[in-house]
Amino acid sequence: MRLKNNLRRCRFDNNEMSQEELAAAIGISRQTVYSIEKEKFIPSALLALKLARFFKKPVEEIFYLSEEND
Repeated sequence: MRLKNNLRRCRFDNNEMSQEELAAAIGISRQTVYSIEKEKFIPSALLALKLARFFKKPVEEIFYLSEEND
């Protein structure tokens, strides 16, 4: 299984927010946002919860498990 995400979609649904704007709002680097979106970095539970709170969505709407070959 792999952890997938809808973070990019959340940004665009939020007035086409840039990676830099999201990073500043959450207190992380733009590179971290990029790495999460590209599934190169798995966020901590704390960071996932911060992102969910920021977008006012359940964590499961942003992050989800997928079979390896999806």
